[in-house]
Amino acid sequence: MNSEKKIARLLGAAFLLVFATSLLSGLLRTSVVGTGSVSDMLVNISSKLAIWRISTVVELFTSVGIVLLAVLLFVVLKKQNKILALVGLGWWLAEAITLAVSKLGALALIPLSTEFIEVGSPASSAYQTLGHFFYQVLDRQGNDIHMLFYCLGGIVWFYLFYRSQSIPRLISVPGVVIESVALIGMVLLLSGVSVTMLIFYPIILLELAVGLWLLIKGTGDGLEPRQRLT
Repeated sequence: MNSEKKIARLLGAAFLLVFATSLLSGLLRTSVVGTGSVSDMLVNISSKLAIWRISTVVELFTSVGIVLLAVLLFVVLKKQNKILALVGLGWWLAEAITLAVSKLGALALIPLSTEFIEVGSPASSAYQTLGHFFYQVLDRQGNDIHMLFYCLGGIVWFYLFYRSQSIPRLISVPGVVIESVALIGMVLLLSGVSVTMLIFYPIILLELAVGLWLLIKGTGDGLEPRQRLT
C-alpha cells in the first residue's frame, strides 16, 4: 500500500511538473518572440538570449517529465490492459522525443540572431529565411506534432483511468473527450485548416486537476488499480 501511495504522489507530481514547465516555457518564449516579423524576432532573441536559453532548457525538462510521466502511467495502468498501456507509453515517448528534437530550431536561432545583429540586421536576406525555418518549421511545427502524439496517448491513458476508476470518472470521462477534441484540432491544424486555440485550453485544466487529485489520493488510500470492468 505504501508503494502505491508513493507511485500516486510521483504520478501527480509528474503531471504537475509537465504542466508547470510547459506553461513557464511558453510564457518565456512568447515574451521574447513577440508578434512582429522574423527580423523583429531575431532582434528580440539577440537582446534576450538568457530568457531564450532558459525557455529552451525548461522545455527540455518538459521532455524528461513526459518520459517519467509515461513510465509511471504504464506502471499504474498496465493491469487494466497491457497492450493499450504499451500503446500509450509509445505515443508519449514519441511526444517527448519530438519535443526535444524541435528544440534544435530554438537552439539554432541563438547564433543566427547574434550574427544577424552583427551584420547590421539586413532587411531582406537569408537570415529571415533561416529564421522562419528554424522557428516556424522546426520549432513550432515540431511542437504541433508533439501535441498530436500527446493527444493520441492522452486518449489511451484517460480511457484506462476510466476502466480502473483510480481517478473520478468526473475527470476521466471529460479527459477522453478533451483529448479527442484536441486530437481532431491538431489533425486539422497540421492539414492547414485554421483552428481556434480555445479548444486546447481545457487540457491545461485537465492536467492540473489530475495532478492535484493524484497527489491528494496518494496521501489517502493510494492509487490501487481495480479490476477491469466488464
